[in-house]
Amino acid sequence: MTVLERAGLAVLQKMEPETAHDWAIWALERGLAPLPRKVSSPRLKTRLGALELDNPLGLAAGFDKNARALPALMKAGFGFVEVGATTPRPQPGNPKPRLFRLPEDRGVINRFGFNNEGAEAMAAKLAARPAGGVLGLNLGANKDSEDRIPDYVAVLEACGAHVDFVTINVSSPNTEQLRDLQGKKALWALVTEVMQARAELPGTHRPPVFLKIAPDLKEESLADIAEVAAVSSLNGIIATNTTISRAGLAGRHRGETGGLSGAPLFERSTAVLARLHELTGGKLPLIGVGGIASAEDAFAKIAAGATALQLYSALVYEGLSLVPRILEGLDRKARDLGLDNIAEARGQEAHLWSAKFRD
Repeated sequence: MTVLERAGLAVLQKMEPETAHDWAIWALERGLAPLPRKVSSPRLKTRLGALELDNPLGLAAGFDKNARALPALMKAGFGFVEVGATTPRPQPGNPKPRLFRLPEDRGVINRFGFNNEGAEAMAAKLAARPAGGVLGLNLGANKDSEDRIPDYVAVLEACGAHVDFVTINVSSPNTEQLRDLQGKKALWALVTEVMQARAELPGTHRPPVFLKIAPDLKEESLADIAEVAAVSSLNGIIATNTTISRAGLAGRHRGETGGLSGAPLFERSTAVLARLHELTGGKLPLIGVGGIASAEDAFAKIAAGATALQLYSALVYEGLSLVPRILEGLDRKARDLGLDNIAEARGQEAHLWSAKFRD
């Protein structure tokens, strides 16, 4: 971490959390924030289904909800960047305050509620995206929609031509009853409609479709999701979103409602990832997210079954220089193990992590 980055983080962490986040996006948008060095190695090259990535580490949705800082973020060393979530109509989200740091736990609680500028504004920004890189969009639904399935379809129709993948987000705990869409019948209907809309996009571009799930699912629900994925031609699953659990927290904001992310999520999200790897027979690309803050965390996700990775909350405490630190550590790990590519470690410890899922 450079002196400039350390000073910048110190200033931001004295601010109210959402204000600090807005200032960080503002600085990135204007090219005022220092960007980390890029890490390149053949051991880190990653194939995520049809997508070719320079490395397996991506930026999770939620950091740049309205695609304001794409030029900077796509030069920040990530293998891919996901923006959003985006809903058909603009919405302000939940009342403030709605973002809370838990520094004692290296965690974050948010209850944003899909605050965003809407699909029309997002489509205009994505149409002007920087060339190169892999960019995805997180699809959401408006809070007041009576039928939320058409919302996901509408965002895909508006924006799908401009992105390299889309993610169906049915796992945010901050939109009432959204997680009900993870049920087998509702999920099948949702995925069917989204896949049909993708097939009908103008031109020939058909972005891969991923599904983002919650970490709080039980075995039966996870098995249902694996079954839907197998028969619906979903291109991958992102495991996982934030949790509603508060087990073991020490931070003074631990009682706030919303989704918990960061280090406290690591073990549960990794156990869900591993069990999903088993349920899908290792055949479906999985993106591991939840609590990654080091190269050791990143490697554990891969060993549990992840093809690719995403992070977000650790940036609050470590800054963007965390990206090259993780990638350099992964490259060293692959080299020390005699691997030609980090993907060779995928799933090697899934059975160990899956056992934790059942605990």
